[in-house]
Amino acid sequence: MSKENGVRRLAVACAFIASVAVAPAASAQAPSTSSGQGFPSKTVEFVVHVNPGGGTDVFARLIQEIIGREKLISQPMIVSSKTGGAGTVAFNYIKSKRGEPHTVLTIATGSFVTAISRTDLDLGLEHFTPLAFFARDPQGVIVPADSKYNTFKDLVDDAKKQTEAIVCAVTSATGTGRQTLWRIERATGAKFKFVTFKAGSEAVLSVLGGHVPFTTENVSEAWAHIEAKKMRVLAVTTEKRMPALPDVPTLTELGYNVQIGTGRGFGMPAGVPKEAVAHMEGVLGKVHKSAFWRDYSQKNMYEDRWMGSADFAKYLAEQRAAQKEFIDSIGLGKKP
Repeated sequence: MSKENGVRRLAVACAFIASVAVAPAASAQAPSTSSGQGFPSKTVEFVVHVNPGGGTDVFARLIQEIIGREKLISQPMIVSSKTGGAGTVAFNYIKSKRGEPHTVLTIATGSFVTAISRTDLDLGLEHFTPLAFFARDPQGVIVPADSKYNTFKDLVDDAKKQTEAIVCAVTSATGTGRQTLWRIERATGAKFKFVTFKAGSEAVLSVLGGHVPFTTENVSEAWAHIEAKKMRVLAVTTEKRMPALPDVPTLTELGYNVQIGTGRGFGMPAGVPKEAVAHMEGVLGKVHKSAFWRDYSQKNMYEDRWMGSADFAKYLAEQRAAQKEFIDSIGLGKKP
């Protein structure tokens, strides 16, 4: 199964870091407290809910690389994939690690907020400790370069004429790409079908190969193909036009109130020592301030926005409350 785009993005991220001169830094000393047990005292596991090469995986590995280069923690780090169930396999894994601060969840807000909002899953926010929010990764309406759709209006008008709905490639049935499609349907009155993949990079490749007409996944997932003029973006979900795509309209300026993106952040299980939370939040704060992250964020068109643990917790609670309409509309959330 090809992961060409995601692997390329990961290679570019690592090459970028390697190309920048890094001044030697002293290894971070773990805090010695009775409750924190000298965190970190063993390998730190970054958990992602998508296959290697997906946007969430690339993000986790980039942060892992920066922490290692800057020597911000005193223990090794690994990235592990726990895929399945639209993220619920990974989320349940984190839930099962209550009190264990060496297990860190890489959060993509679309799937995560949907999961914590569903009463049938018992994955409420009380089972997690939000750590930090880094940025929002914008979505786009993306087609192959030779697509018959030259504008977003072309796609919507054609969808309204079809007796069989046009198919969109997304990462999961509850992720941000799917939520973007749902919002487009509500705003335009057009109806679409969707097909899911294990990573955004795979959804993009399905469109690039002509198997699916379009995707609403992250623009960054398709960027290498957009730069190579093998794919085109009909519209983006940002508030303002993206500097890297100045000729591409936002859905808002086209008259549709659709602003959404995949939030990128981290969390821990519930019940972890406060000292460990503060220490890891501080580490991630240093990563966010680094020249590596700033440059990478700009080059990958992220909407950069830092939130620490307390603010990220409030943000997730607000997003959970706003998610009810989406969950109800797709028939999720009710206990059997």
